[in-house]
Amino acid sequence: MSRMTRMLLAGDIGGTKTLLGLFEPAAPRPRPVAVRVFGTLDYSDLPSIVAEFLQDDAVKGAAIATACFGVAGPVIDEAAELTNVPWKVDARHVSARFTFARVMLLNDLQALACAVPVLEASEVHVLQDGGPLPSNKIGNIALIAAGTGLGEAMLLNVNGRFIPVASEGGHADFSARTEREMALVRDVTRRHGRADVERVLSGPGLVNLFSITHASACAAHIDVSHADAPAAISTAALERRCDGCVAALDMFVEAYGAEAGNLALRTVATGGVFVGGGIAPKILPALANGSFIRAFRAKPPLDAMLTAMPVKVILNPDSGLLGAAVFAASAP
Repeated sequence: MSRMTRMLLAGDIGGTKTLLGLFEPAAPRPRPVAVRVFGTLDYSDLPSIVAEFLQDDAVKGAAIATACFGVAGPVIDEAAELTNVPWKVDARHVSARFTFARVMLLNDLQALACAVPVLEASEVHVLQDGGPLPSNKIGNIALIAAGTGLGEAMLLNVNGRFIPVASEGGHADFSARTEREMALVRDVTRRHGRADVERVLSGPGLVNLFSITHASACAAHIDVSHADAPAAISTAALERRCDGCVAALDMFVEAYGAEAGNLALRTVATGGVFVGGGIAPKILPALANGSFIRAFRAKPPLDAMLTAMPVKVILNPDSGLLGAAVFAASAP
């Protein structure tokens, strides 16, 4: 790589970790030169992370023309208040501090959506093949991603061109389908004032489910006050060390499938539904056991349409970062 090449800076700013990457422009998929991971809450703001990244030996001296950051929150007027991080990110402030020619902000799921068209077969796991469609008949694509929070987005097919569109659907009301989910809604509403989907489908959401499924002590001795409690619950469930944890993960997977189906209906996602985020790859055996897809399809009278939609789990953990680079490379 020549240091005179105009490079791209991409970022994926999440509630737990932030990924920054230096990319060389290439179509359709920019090439990563250096990627680094930072603990988001270890820093007071995004410019502090960018400044440290730019001092990396693999990055120092690169001529960066465009920067694009996916952020976990709604982007309004080139700025975003992050949903699960006490930061405000303003593209104009970042541009002024580092003299980048152009700085863009995207919702993090909107950035992830940009990566979908360039993902390779090895970077996804197929939960449902769906019905085959000619390339010129593929419709909209939907994305849902549970992690520290819950994100939703879509790729709208407009005359053969996919347009990434952000959403804050993760903060819409959770729709209970079973008696146990109704009990969950009552419990979450009592404690938080409202039961939105993110209170169920996220790491903290799994802890909320844990409280419903444990009438007695946890056989896996999980302390839900610890930050790693969601991972401990899912691990105990997958290893079947605690019936309550198994029940919590089962509820999570079914609710995840149902919400993915809701999003598929809202977007008419005949081009497919992609499941991203940090949780899905870690609980892949549970997602693949059939309950996710059964809940996804259970939407009569349109269950046949949902059965014909491809459903895939994104395995590449850097997909959000890649999507930000893709968007930066396509900017005029």
